[in-house]
Amino acid sequence: MIELLALFFVSLIANILSALAGGGAGLLQLPILLFLGLAFPVALATHKVASVALGLGATIKHLKAGSLNWRFALLILASGLPGVFIGTLLVLQIPERWTLLILALLTSGLGIYSLLSPTLGQAPQSRHRSGLALWQGAVGLFLIGILNGSFTSGTGLFVTLWLVHWFGMDYKRAVAYTMVLVGLFWNGAGAISLAMQAGLYWPWVPVLLIASALGGYLGAHWGLKQGNQLIKRCFESVTILTGISLLIKTIKVW
Repeated sequence: MIELLALFFVSLIANILSALAGGGAGLLQLPILLFLGLAFPVALATHKVASVALGLGATIKHLKAGSLNWRFALLILASGLPGVFIGTLLVLQIPERWTLLILALLTSGLGIYSLLSPTLGQAPQSRHRSGLALWQGAVGLFLIGILNGSFTSGTGLFVTLWLVHWFGMDYKRAVAYTMVLVGLFWNGAGAISLAMQAGLYWPWVPVLLIASALGGYLGAHWGLKQGNQLIKRCFESVTILTGISLLIKTIKVW
């Protein structure tokens, strides 16, 4: 019971922060699964399943708010899902220390880039929505999809920043797309593929699903009420903390 309560509250906090920042639930959720004794492949698959509930909770709120353009949403799905499937086939073949190091450096870089760009994502500036630039954006989403399927946590943050940087969205709109499309669909595809390869630890799945769905809904609710500046600060905090956490784990594994 103590383990389940700890798992619930850690997962709830992680998913509230993730729904505010546009990713990063694995910063807290995956480490506690490993700490409580799950093997890495099982912990990763179980975390991915819980992330689907995060996407579901956020989706309910964002659908009510009408946050999405569904034609653009289909582009994100069509670009990213093939990459996710490729990534899940690669993840169990790559040494853990290399995946942790690469993800730590990339994730920290996202936060630093955002910190050094004060006006980034504060107001929508629609761009790269047609022609070659649109296809280049789709390739970027495909590559991020591979990261999403391959790596352990925080890859939703890459989608958020890509939507802000390349397509000119503000942070609030970009987080909405990430939570619905990455949280629900990309992570759903990754969860199915990983679960078939590694299996799940079913006794903890119901607690994680409830905490993730509730955290996703609450985070999306508060995110819609707040301005882009607060969401930007949450994004930067989560990315840098995720990067530091992953670097620490890299040193331990190495």
